[in-house]
Amino acid sequence: MRLTRRYRFAASHRLHAPSLSEEANRELYGKCNNPYGHGHDFILEVRVRGAADEETGLVIGQQELDALVRRTVLDDFHMKDLNAQVEAFRHVVPTSENVAREARRRLCGAWRETFGAGGPALDAVRILETGKNEFEA
Repeated sequence: MRLTRRYRFAASHRLHAPSLSEEANRELYGKCNNPYGHGHDFILEVRVRGAADEETGLVIGQQELDALVRRTVLDDFHMKDLNAQVEAFRHVVPTSENVAREARRRLCGAWRETFGAGGPALDAVRILETGKNEFEA
């Protein structure tokens, strides 16, 4: 059984690799290299897999999942300048690929502590940046 839960967060970022020249950054990232950054209304999808509990019929308690996602990802990402306010992106370009990777890293770190070794598994983490761009980690 799989369950996918969606969460929205708004954040800004600037795509700029310090190792590249200004010209190379503009060419690579285009308008996303705006010196003042730009924002997105991101959608974070968290997919969980496991057997439905015999007693409750649930793969996972949704309130418990919501609390974990809020605590480990949303509280740090929502309404933030990812480059300046999220430590993980101080030296890593906050592309949506890297945002998905960081969200998964954070969730994996807290998953076993919250749900235990025999509980549901974190199956996938996806970031939907625009109507055309989706990234899965």
